[in-house]
Amino acid sequence: MSEERGIVYFECPGSQNTEGVIRAVAKRLKAGDLSHVVVASSTGATGRRVAEALAPLGVRVVVVTSQCGFETEGACEMDEETERALVQGGIKVVRASHVLSGVERSFSRKLGGASRVEAVAETLRALFGQGLKVCVEATVMAADSAAIPCGEAEVVAIGGCDTGADTACVVRPAHANAFFAFEVREMIAMPREKRAREGN
Repeated sequence: MSEERGIVYFECPGSQNTEGVIRAVAKRLKAGDLSHVVVASSTGATGRRVAEALAPLGVRVVVVTSQCGFETEGACEMDEETERALVQGGIKVVRASHVLSGVERSFSRKLGGASRVEAVAETLRALFGQGLKVCVEATVMAADSAAIPCGEAEVVAIGGCDTGADTACVVRPAHANAFFAFEVREMIAMPREKRAREGN
């Protein structure tokens, strides 16, 4: 059996692609075979925009945000008011340690070198772009938090670099302890160039 589906390509990564990603995801969701969307959103702004846009499609949106202390010790990037508004709007918010760095980053910073986990993250980032690396990481974090079905159920994952979104794909989720069961099954949207240009 074969199936043709289009992929939206952006010239380069960045938040300027957010609306294009949302349109591409909405189009893919109209097939009716997917019921969960995982969106990485540090501050909640992208998560809110995605949830609003996809609300008419009746899918469950899960927003995965950065762990507290990611940028500043003791501080969360998503403020309490934003998180409360998302939850009250029926959006599940997941805040967890980044599965493709976590405590490994502390060892690398203190002792030098890189861990196997960081090597996986850097390989995804270099070959497929920051957005795809984020899609994979956020989906595993959502799976480990029981926010999405895990196993043969497929979900849409949305990610980007820094702010906004530039990548979306359909994935077969897996938990961190079964990482190699994870599969990227379809690309929905992605930037052709993998590194942000100056000024973007």
